Amino acid sequence: MTDPPQTVPGPQTWKLTLAYDGTDFSGWQVQPGKTTVQGELQNALCRVTGEGPLPQGSGRTDAGVHALAQVASFALQAPIPPENLLRALNRTLPPSIRILESRTVPGAFHARHSALAKTYEYRIFRGEICPPFLARFVYACPWPMDVAALEDAARAFLGEHDFLSFAASDPDLTTRNRVPGAEADPATAIRTVYHSAWEQRQDEAGELLVYRIRGNGFLHHMVRNLVGTMLDVSRGHLTAADLPAILAARSRSVAGPTAPARGLILHSVEYDEQRLVRQTE
Repeated sequence: MTDPPQTVPGPQTWKLTLAYDGTDFSGWQVQPGKTTVQGELQNALCRVTGEGPLPQGSGRTDAGVHALAQVASFALQAPIPPENLLRALNRTLPPSIRILESRTVPGAFHARHSALAKTYEYRIFRGEICPPFLARFVYACPWPMDVAALEDAARAFLGEHDFLSFAASDPDLTTRNRVPGAEADPATAIRTVYHSAWEQRQDEAGELLVYRIRGNGFLHHMVRNLVGTMLDVSRGHLTAADLPAILAARSRSVAGPTAPARGLILHSVEYDEQRLVRQTE
């Protein structure tokens, strides 16, 4: 009597939450001959598990942009406890990339396609001399600013708008930062912004101005272009009343400059956690 054939378990889908200092990376996405966060994570997975899946991120942060809670998903055949994978990856990855959470999720989960909303922060240092331990993570702007004008400008972006005027001149509308779960159509520049506001923070390093924006999707360079335009408002080159016309123009040439990458941080990505739990049970 022959033994029944053994069933080989199928691959498991994984969800990682990771933080990184983007200064020394050419962005998230793998690029030939360049060091990227996605590439480093793929290499670490290969060394730890013997498999080399290409992790899919919730968004493709650009060169020099940081993340407090980027999310990546991929499939692995290897049966490995989540806590073991987390420890092994953190031992293998460079210190500028840290895995904060590791868990298995339903097979349909995708870091980008399953996202409901994202929050970005842009941080500006207001002191005369930027401390060296902050310099990689803030845009140092010591010149006078009208903070009330900044706050007025931020409110102009609330709600659903066509943000083509604030996209890079060569936006990839078909793939970048698609969030279908929140009905952000990737083939258009129309996005919905749920929160857009500036706040002042004071600590031992000095004064920070922090812009926080939460929306259902973002175009290439969109947040940095919004910030650069609002800074023009704060210096009197534009007014908040000009912003509706800039939105309506649907032309990058009428908006302000692109703020430097070093001040931008992907703060968090939101998912339907209750649905994930139900599907896992």
